[in-house]
Amino acid sequence: MQHLTLPQGQVWFDETLLKEDPMLCFDADFWQQQNAVIGSALGRGTTWFVRGEKADMALRHYRRGGLFGKLVADAYWFTGWQQTRSYQELMLLQKLAQGGVNVPRPVAARAIKRGLTYHADILVEKVPNAQDLVGLLIKQGLPESVWQQIGQTVAKMHQLQVNHTDLNAHNILLDEQDQVWLIDFDKCYEQKGKAWQPGNLDRLQRSFHKEVGKRQIHFNQADWQALMAGYQG
Repeated sequence: MQHLTLPQGQVWFDETLLKEDPMLCFDADFWQQQNAVIGSALGRGTTWFVRGEKADMALRHYRRGGLFGKLVADAYWFTGWQQTRSYQELMLLQKLAQGGVNVPRPVAARAIKRGLTYHADILVEKVPNAQDLVGLLIKQGLPESVWQQIGQTVAKMHQLQVNHTDLNAHNILLDEQDQVWLIDFDKCYEQKGKAWQPGNLDRLQRSFHKEVGKRQIHFNQADWQALMAGYQG
């Protein structure tokens, strides 16, 4: 990762993936002026999908959720550049990608300090032609081999001691080659030991049951057993 120091901020970027100006690439207007916006998605804010010279990417501004987020939309207490949410997520994605887990490759991150707080943005590679599991499972079930691969992917993440604190069906993607991808590592972190890992799996299982009740997705106990067989294998 390359590193730039700004008057009130820091930028980190991978020059092999980002050929655009790292000082401009966090501004959605920049991409719109290049006619490079290829889509968007709404969550806590707008995620912009953009077409770069080297890769299609997703640009996200960090925003707070919940009740506190209504009061303070996008400011975080500053305790050091390496403790910023953007830097932490960038480094975690780099560790996972290098460890062989299918995650969006990290492209660039920025943090801007304003007084005692900071604002942050991240740019990651867009997983091509992928859908989240919920969207797929609304339409059809998945073969046992895919459920096993989901379990294997989660196991690989756990072997790297990464705790995905929001592991749910929406944060697992499947591409056209039926390859499994994990996304959304904001607020996730490295954690030693194994005591926390069953809690990750319980959260994932609850999310599937929730979507069965909410959207009638195709999921049953045999699917979960196949996932666990892949995880334990």
